[in-house]
Amino acid sequence: MKNVLVLCDSPWHPAEVIELGLAPLEGDEFHFVFVRAAKDILTPARIAEYPLILCCKGNSVTEANNAPWFEDGVTEVGPKEFEAYVKAGGGFLAVHAGTIGKKDTPYGQLIGCEFNGHPPRCGVEVRITGKHPITEGVEARFDIRDEHYQTQITADDATELFRTVSESGGEQAGGYVRTLGSGRMCVMTPGHTVDVWYHKAFKKLLVNAMRWCLGAD
Repeated sequence: MKNVLVLCDSPWHPAEVIELGLAPLEGDEFHFVFVRAAKDILTPARIAEYPLILCCKGNSVTEANNAPWFEDGVTEVGPKEFEAYVKAGGGFLAVHAGTIGKKDTPYGQLIGCEFNGHPPRCGVEVRITGKHPITEGVEARFDIRDEHYQTQITADDATELFRTVSESGGEQAGGYVRTLGSGRMCVMTPGHTVDVWYHKAFKKLLVNAMRWCLGAD
């Protein structure tokens, strides 16, 4: 069983969505440890105890506290500590709110993308574009109803996995992978609602992503 550290809970992205979404996957393969107020819990030594970090929160302490948490003087673990963790062999999977970064910020540079907003929740088509262990066994196209993140990949070393398309949001980068040092990183933009997390194809992508980030080929 692999212990997965799950960072969740930020404005407009309550922890309950992530907790309910991951509940069906709790078992022999994965055990999830949920952290909401990360600023008072995480240290470099503590995150090193987990082979995979699943980040589903933006730069806010909690849903009720919009103050930033990964900044100098606020927390002991921020983008540079996450980068060191991955380079040392850790896995890092950023989903939905965890993909909200700007290319000129340390977190945006870590995950390698620029978030530019989203239209109101709408129908979104997910289109697999890359052959990879994460997309193996996932249908080539599937439909979800979600916040359609408008995202541009900024990392030169990123390998795209899938794109997302909607009438109101156009065509966007939806998922990609990177390797940093000895570790692996995956970024996936869908995941605003429990229904998305329960969707068979999305769940397959998620499980494949966790396995790949943990080092499985």
